Amino acid sequence: MNRRHFITSAASTFALASRGAEPMRKWRVVVLGNKGSYGHSLDTMWLKVPGTEIVAAADPDAKKLEATLKELNIMQGFTDYHDIAKAKPDVVAIGPAMGLHRDMALVAAASGARGIYLEKPFCRTLAEADEIIAACEKNGVKLALAHRNRWHPTLPVVKKLVQEGLIGRLLEIRGRGKEDRRGGMEDLWTLGSHVLNLGVFLAGKPVACTGAIMQDAKPVTQAEVIKTKADFGPIAGNEVHARFDLESGVPFYFDSIQEAGDPKVGFGLQLIGTKGIIDIRVDQTPLAHLCAGSPFQPMKEARTWVPISAAGVGEPEPIADIGKQVMSHATGALDLIACMEDKERQPLCSGSDGRLTVEMITAVMASHVRQGERVSFPLEMPENPLSTWK
Repeated sequence: MNRRHFITSAASTFALASRGAEPMRKWRVVVLGNKGSYGHSLDTMWLKVPGTEIVAAADPDAKKLEATLKELNIMQGFTDYHDIAKAKPDVVAIGPAMGLHRDMALVAAASGARGIYLEKPFCRTLAEADEIIAACEKNGVKLALAHRNRWHPTLPVVKKLVQEGLIGRLLEIRGRGKEDRRGGMEDLWTLGSHVLNLGVFLAGKPVACTGAIMQDAKPVTQAEVIKTKADFGPIAGNEVHARFDLESGVPFYFDSIQEAGDPKVGFGLQLIGTKGIIDIRVDQTPLAHLCAGSPFQPMKEARTWVPISAAGVGEPEPIADIGKQVMSHATGALDLIACMEDKERQPLCSGSDGRLTVEMITAVMASHVRQGERVSFPLEMPENPLSTWK
């Protein structure tokens, strides 16, 4: 495919959102929350998605539910999300934390809806992932996971530039989380899931993993596992180091150390090649920058970071409000609706993509439990390895 094809494809979804054109029908959306939490605006996002209308909300907290109904300007609400079928949804948006995803997704899949838009991370274990995917397949439901940067029009441009040799031979990918108070496994789950999802898209699926989980620079022991955080399942450590060997032959590293990050920098990954580096900052505009030249050769002249737009390196951004539309989930929502209309296609970030991210995080824990042993994919580990550590 030529570059013009990439640019046209990247811009098409944004054109739909910006022109305000509506399809022949209105898609009925039900939003699920918990104590007023709807993730990253997975309730209000639908107010700006053409062709959709929010018809109901669910929240076990009656006062929070009342406030949500007022904000969304709707009348129908449920304190029990098991009742959402009464609203006859076409789309169910699930915003609460990961600990509720499995149960809510199973109810949504059986509600008569044709699509689910689910907050990330996907779920806590591979067993939960398989249950959700099976329920969606059984009921003919398309599931999109809210890794919103996966829909960014600059992303396929970056992939093509790397394939064309812009940075020479791709040697490795290095990703980091936010590394704030959540450093370590919590950072890997919450922000690292974004990074893993992007790395796999850019360089291929993993074939093996080695990982280490640390607490204050020392390997975590079984006694340090915390089993009371329902949103994550068993978890431990304030530092994590992982290496994934990808099918492309490129090693993909992820690291997170508590309080080592800079909030002004954000989080993301770098593609390091023999002739340059491409840096991707998640949720930032521009999404990507190029630093040309060998990263291993000091130079007298200062090097510059050149923005990469949906049109290419150093080109003006052809898509208006590109960052705003990605951040608002408009691109993901419109892609989900397109997939609901096209039975042959899955969303760009589907349940299968979410499952792979869960599998990669599971592999990090499995490798640590096995004292750093190299763990191969696919994994036969339905549960969290820290829960059965002996």
